Amino acid sequence: MITPVLPTYARIDLEFERGEGCWLVTTDGRRFLDFTAGIAVNVLGHANPYLVAALTAQAEKLWHISNLFRIPEGERLARRLTDATFADTVFFTNSGAEALECAIKMARRYHFANGAERPRMIAFEGAFHGRTLATIAAGGNPKYLEGFGPGLPGFDHVPFGDFAAVEAALTPETGAILVEPIQGEGGVRVPSSDFLKRLRDLCDARGMLLVLDEVQSGVGRSGRLFAHELAGITPDIMSVAKGIGGGFPMGACLATEEAAKGMTTGTHGSTYGGNPLAMAVGNAVLDKVLEEGFLDRVQQASGRFRQGLAALQDRHPAIIAEVRGEGLLLGLRAHVPAADLVVALRAEGMLVPGAGDNVVRLLPPLTVSDEEIAIACDKIEAACRRIEEEMQLLPVRGAAE
Repeated sequence: MITPVLPTYARIDLEFERGEGCWLVTTDGRRFLDFTAGIAVNVLGHANPYLVAALTAQAEKLWHISNLFRIPEGERLARRLTDATFADTVFFTNSGAEALECAIKMARRYHFANGAERPRMIAFEGAFHGRTLATIAAGGNPKYLEGFGPGLPGFDHVPFGDFAAVEAALTPETGAILVEPIQGEGGVRVPSSDFLKRLRDLCDARGMLLVLDEVQSGVGRSGRLFAHELAGITPDIMSVAKGIGGGFPMGACLATEEAAKGMTTGTHGSTYGGNPLAMAVGNAVLDKVLEEGFLDRVQQASGRFRQGLAALQDRHPAIIAEVRGEGLLLGLRAHVPAADLVVALRAEGMLVPGAGDNVVRLLPPLTVSDEEIAIACDKIEAACRRIEEEMQLLPVRGAAE
């Protein structure tokens, strides 16, 4: 059926009526185990009662006033985020791409404020930072750059995890390094802690800023509040989104006071960023994620899930090449086309997204239960068997002996 929606998405022919925790229900009553979670967004699951209550209560009072006036709930959320992180200040946005735009502008403006022109930024192959002109330039993926005219200058791309390549790419104009502590879209690739520590040391030694993209890896997804904590480092600037709104569109750019020194009145802005509805939901998400024991439970669930996935890899080595990731940002690198595994899982009633490096991502809500993890492992096994049968590696189920 032809629709008036711009055809930029290859949409799957499923229509959902409602969500319940880790499950989605179609308009015709079918239930799917959702390990896409809106692409790592719905950290507390679908229709979480606490978030529904927070959003409903705020919606009955005030939706939007613009940033011409103080927004107390935004000030509260900013204080909570700075208290829980390295940051001194926060700028609220509506999306991850906008949070990255703010980070890029902030890094450039920092050196301008110091009387220097150091607009170049080292970024990494396989990265994904958004779909604006600046963020596709930062990502450097030719697929996303094609046809959009000259790319925004200022980004130098090197292989992910290659510190020697970073050093070789430095110029007198290099002012920052932009990196995802875990590449999500790029294939759930986790660099060594040593690599991130060396980037931090290099930035300190060269007067550069370390900018982290934690849009996908942040807000508990890694088993820590933010994934950089696993490496024992702190950034100067960090972009977050996805999980911070639990499904409501919002993002944030966090920074130290020093890194943000150039962002003075009038240098940046947003009409909708930090609106009362978003701030109410963001505070409700933090209520749960910062609750005692919540992140411990994410780590426990991750351990249980990884154990099950390792067993599946042992039983289906022709399908599963590698289990990778941290927390509940996990990936299966496949020997078969990852798209085949995505389709086979959908046929078994489980929803997952693909990624680069021939990887299927596993991104359940952080509230996933042990029972749902077991169900997921059963569905992954069934999908592997389905593909093995198609590859004629197994006899067809039900065939005569």
